[in-house]
Amino acid sequence: MHLWHPRAGGWSPLTSDRYQWLEVDLGERTKITAVATQGRYGSSDWLSSYLLMFSDTGHNWKQYRQEDSIGSFPGNSNADSVVQYKLRQPAVARFLRLIPLDWNPNGRIGLRLETYGCPYSEYVMSLDGSSAGLVYRGSPESRQTSTEVISVEFKTQRNSGMLLHAEGQEGHGLSLELDRGKLLLPSTISPRLASLGSLLDDQHWHHVKMERRGFHLNLTVDKHTERVQIPADVGAAHSLSSHPPSVSKKNFHVCLENLLFRGLNLIGLAKNNDQHGNVTFSCAESVSVAVTFPGPRSFLQLPVVTASSPGGVSVGFQFRTWNKAGLLFTFDLPQQGGVVWLYLSDARLRLQIHKAGRALLELTAGSGLNDGQWHSVELTSRRGHLTVTVDKEEGGTATANPTFPVAIDSQIFFGGKWLIDDTKECRNPFNIFQGCMSHLTLNNLDVDLIRVQRKQLGNYSNVQIDMCGIIDRCSPSRCEHGGRCSQSWTVFHCNCSGSGYTGATCHSSVYEQSCEAYKHNGNTSGHFYVDVDGSGPIKPQLVYCNMTEDNTWMVIQHNNTETTRIRASPGVNQYSVHFHYPTEEEQLSAIISQSEHCQQELSYHCKKSQGSPFSWWFGGPGSGHPQTYWGGAQPGSQQCSCGLHGDCVDPQHYCNCDADRSQWTEDSGLLTHKASLPVRSLVLGDVHRPGSEAAYRVGPLSCRGDKNFWNAAFFDKETSYLHFPTFHGELSADISFMFKTTSSSGVFLENLGIKDFIRIELSSSTQVLFSFDVGNGPLEVHVNSSVPLNDNRWHRVRAERNVKEASLRLDHFPAATQEAPADGHFHLQLNSQLFIEVSASFKAGTSVSYTFKEPYELMRNNSALPSSIYSDMTLKGENVSLSFRTFQSPALLLYVSSYYREYLALLVRYKLDSSGDAEVLKSRVRGVANGQLHSVSIRRTAHAVSVQVPRTNTTHLTNYDCVCAGTTTGTSLSLGLCVCSDSEELDPDLSRLASLGFTGCLSVVHFNSISPLKAALLHPDTSPVVISGPLVQSNCGSSASANPYAAVNTHHLSGKTFSGNRNHPGFFLNTEDYYFAFFDMLKQKCCSFSRIGFFGSYVRQKRKKFLFEICSYTAKKACTKIRKVNLILG
Repeated sequence: MHLWHPRAGGWSPLTSDRYQWLEVDLGERTKITAVATQGRYGSSDWLSSYLLMFSDTGHNWKQYRQEDSIGSFPGNSNADSVVQYKLRQPAVARFLRLIPLDWNPNGRIGLRLETYGCPYSEYVMSLDGSSAGLVYRGSPESRQTSTEVISVEFKTQRNSGMLLHAEGQEGHGLSLELDRGKLLLPSTISPRLASLGSLLDDQHWHHVKMERRGFHLNLTVDKHTERVQIPADVGAAHSLSSHPPSVSKKNFHVCLENLLFRGLNLIGLAKNNDQHGNVTFSCAESVSVAVTFPGPRSFLQLPVVTASSPGGVSVGFQFRTWNKAGLLFTFDLPQQGGVVWLYLSDARLRLQIHKAGRALLELTAGSGLNDGQWHSVELTSRRGHLTVTVDKEEGGTATANPTFPVAIDSQIFFGGKWLIDDTKECRNPFNIFQGCMSHLTLNNLDVDLIRVQRKQLGNYSNVQIDMCGIIDRCSPSRCEHGGRCSQSWTVFHCNCSGSGYTGATCHSSVYEQSCEAYKHNGNTSGHFYVDVDGSGPIKPQLVYCNMTEDNTWMVIQHNNTETTRIRASPGVNQYSVHFHYPTEEEQLSAIISQSEHCQQELSYHCKKSQGSPFSWWFGGPGSGHPQTYWGGAQPGSQQCSCGLHGDCVDPQHYCNCDADRSQWTEDSGLLTHKASLPVRSLVLGDVHRPGSEAAYRVGPLSCRGDKNFWNAAFFDKETSYLHFPTFHGELSADISFMFKTTSSSGVFLENLGIKDFIRIELSSSTQVLFSFDVGNGPLEVHVNSSVPLNDNRWHRVRAERNVKEASLRLDHFPAATQEAPADGHFHLQLNSQLFIEVSASFKAGTSVSYTFKEPYELMRNNSALPSSIYSDMTLKGENVSLSFRTFQSPALLLYVSSYYREYLALLVRYKLDSSGDAEVLKSRVRGVANGQLHSVSIRRTAHAVSVQVPRTNTTHLTNYDCVCAGTTTGTSLSLGLCVCSDSEELDPDLSRLASLGFTGCLSVVHFNSISPLKAALLHPDTSPVVISGPLVQSNCGSSASANPYAAVNTHHLSGKTFSGNRNHPGFFLNTEDYYFAFFDMLKQKCCSFSRIGFFGSYVRQKRKKFLFEICSYTAKKACTKIRKVNLILG
C-alpha cells in the first residue's frame, strides 16, 4: 500500500504535536510485514521517530513493540530518503495507526507511508459461555501418534474461563484455562502442570500452541515456551472441545480463530459442514475505550456532564496498574467546601476530603490492587450517605455519613490536576498514577472518550486514549536463579535474597567457583559454598576446602567414609552398599570435569574372602558403570595395586585378596580415572562361606586444580591474539578474568556483530573500560583504580550485561553500573569469533575506507541502524589510536572526513605550504619513518585536540579552526596532525599526499568504538568497508617481528641519493623532489598512460618551470572532496 498525494507531497497535519496520527484502513485483516516512511515531497518536513499501533476494529489499539519492550521507531533524517523496517513479528490487523513522536525542528510533521504485507486467512468463532461450543471426536480408526499438535488464536476481555479441553480414550485429558489473565494447563490428574502468559484478557489476539511428544509437552503462549512433563495416565487426545459449558464459567465471552488439531482447521470444518448449532462464526466485540496514563504530566479533565443533585455525586471507573500508589481522581466541593482525593496508597484505595489543610474525612477499601488486574471503583454520595466500593461483591466497601454535602463543583481530574499559572506544573500531593482506566461514568452517564480525544470534550495531556499500554515485565521473569520478580509501571525488580546470587537480575553468584579461588582470596581451610559454573544453572554446594598443602583440595563427603566390617550371614550370597553424596548429579559432574585431578580411596580388607571375580563396584555418572579394577590399578585391568607393582602376597594372583588366605590382608589404593568417579556402590560376593570376613572403606571424593582458574595465556606482542567461538549472551551475560601486565593500555577481548559489539580494555594504566552496543548506540562503563594496573600483579575484572544494567568490577573497588535504556532492551547479536587484535601490511595501492554514515543513502531500505551511527553527523569528538611502522615519508596514515567540511588527518613527516589560514609547523629529516613500531593516540573534543606518542611530549591545541601540529622526539618533528572544522576544500598538499599511497604496517586501529582494520580483515563482507589494493593480515605489528621492508633500492632524484622502496618515494628534501616523485608514482599507477591533462608548478627556489604529464583520473580521485563521514587507512 502506498499513501501520499502528488499535490500535497504527503501527509502533514495543520498542527504539529504528539496528538496527531495517521490512520490506515486496509479493508480486511492483513498480515503486515514491514513499513516504510519518507518525508513530505519537496519540503523540510519529516518524522524522526514514531509509534506504530494496530487494531482489528479501529478501537482498542495495540502498540507494536520490538523485542517486547522497545516501542518507538527511528524515522527519517531528510525528506527524500526512504527508511524501511521489517517487523520481526508480523502484525495481523485491519487498521494501522502511525503516531509522530519527533520531527524536523526546522519543519513540520510530514510523511509518505508504505506498508507491506500479504492476505491473511482466518476462520473465527465467537462463544458466550452459554452455547455448546465446538466438539470434535476422532474416529475409532484414527491412528494414534506419539506426536500431536493443537494450536489456536484467542481474544477475550474476561480474565478467567475455559478455552479448550482435550480428552483421551481412557477419560483423562488436558485443558487450557484462563485464570486471572494467565493461561493454565491443568489435567484430570494434576490441577496445574504449567502457567504461562499474562494480561491475556486485553481483547487482543494471542497465540497458543501445544506440541506433545510422548510424555513431554511444549506449551507456547505468543513467543514464550515452557516444557512440561505429562502424567503417564494422560494419553493422546481422542476428542477436542472448545469452551465446554459444563466446566466453563458463566458469561465467559471469547473468540477463537484457526483452531488446528491433527492438521485440520476445526472451525473451518464446522462452518463448511454447517454443523455448528448456535455458534457465531465472527468475533462479536464490545467497544470499550481505555485511556493510559504513562507519566508524571498525565491528566484527564472532564466537566460535570449533568448538574449533580443537591448533595449528590456518582463516579465510576475501572483501572489496572502495577504501582502501589497514585492519584486516581480529585474534584473540588461546591462553594469552596474542600477537595476530594481518591488515590492508591500501599495498594489500597483511600479517600480523603481536605479543607484548609485539615482532613475532614478518610476512608479505606480493598487491598492488593496493584496486581495488574482490572478493578472497578464506584463512589456515590446521596442524602448524606457516602459509599466507596471496590470490585463490587468480590471486593470491599467503605461507608461514611459526612455532615457536609459531597458533590462535584464543576469539573473532575483523573490522574493529576493541572495548575494554570506561570509554573505550569501538576499539582498533586500524592504519587502520580501510571496505569489504565476504562468505563468512566459521571453521575451514571458514560464518558465518551473518543470525543475527548477529538478535543470535543474536556481536556487532557500526555495520555493515550483508546488503548491500554500496560506491560507485564515479570512474564516471563528476567530474574534468574529463583529470584522473585516484582514490578512497577516502568521497571521490574529482582529480590535475590536466599538465592545465592546477586545483581540486578540475580545473575552473578556470590560464591567462588572453586577452592582455588577462595585460597587466592586469602581464605584458609574450611567449609565453603562453591558455585562450579558461576552464573550458570547449577546451584551452589557446600564443600570442604583443604588448603594446608601446596595443592588445594575440594573434598566431598558421602554417607559412609568409615571402615565397615562384614561378617558371613547365612543365606546371604552377596553384600551390596550404596553411597549417597549431598551434592546433585550435575554438581558432581561439573566439579570432576573442571578439576585437573580427582581421586577417591577404595580399600578392601579380606580374610578368606576373595575379590575378583566375586566382587565389583559401580562408579561414574548417574548410578555408575560396573568396574572390576581396584584402587591403584588402571581401568579394565581387572587388577589391584599389588598386581600393577608385582608385589602381591601370592605371585600367581593380581590382588592380595584373591589368594584366599585365612589371615587378614588388603587391596587398597586410589582411584584416579575421572570417568569412573565417584564410587556409587560396592558389591562384595565372597562373604557367605564359614570363616569369611571382609571390610571396606570408600573415602571422600577429593579434587584439585581448577582448569577454569589457572588457565593463563601470555601475550608478548601487540599482535598476539586468541580466538574463541562467538560469545552468546543476548539478554544476560557475564565475563570474568584475571590479568597482569606492564603495558599501560590494550584490548583484553572483543567480539563483533554486524552492528553490535562487546569490548573490554585497559584504557589507561589506572582505568578498565567495558563498552558495548546492542543496537541503540555505544555505552561505556569504566572503573578507575587508585593504584597502577600495569604493576605486573594479578588483577580481577568482572563484567556483566543484562536487560536492566551493565556493571563492571575491578578487584576490590566498588562496581560501576550503567542503566539500560528506559525504553526497553535490545538483544546482543554477535556473529564473529572472540578476538584480541590483528595487524595488516599495506602496499602503495592499498587503502581501507570505512563509511560511518552517508547523509542520504544509508537510511534507504534499512531495517536497523549500525552501531557506529550517532544522532549528529558532525564530528564532535574522537578518540583515535593506532600502531604503525614504515620507511615512507611523507605518508598519510589516517584520514577522516565528514559531510560538514570537517577533516582530520594523521601524517608521517609532512611539509605544507604557508598558505591559507592553517598554522604550519615544518618537519625535519629524521623521525618515525625508521621501520620501527610506533603507537599514537589522538583525542579531540569540540575545541581542543591532543596528540601523544609514548615516551614523547604531548601536543595540545585549543580554539582551532584549521590547524596542523605535531609531536616531537628531541628536536625532530615526527608526526603531524591536521584538524579543520570548516574547510571548503581539502588542502592541496594533503590531496597530493593522499595520492602517494602508503607502504607499511598498521595495527590496533581504533576510532571511538570502531575497529575499522579488524572489520576489514575479519568481516569484509558484512562491514561497511571498501578495500582497495592488496590487504594482507600480518604479524608486522609485532614489536619482535622481522623487518618487513628488507628489499631496499637506491633512487637518484635531482642529484640526491637516499634509500627507499620502488613502490613509494623516499624522503623528500625539497619541492622539486616532491613533484618528481609524485609524477613517478602517478606514472606507475596509471594502467594506460595518455596525454589527458597537464599541470605545472613554478618552483621559486630553482626558478624553473616543470611540466608534468599526469593521469587526471588518479588526481581527481585523490583530490575530490568525500561527501560522507568516511575513515580511510593508508
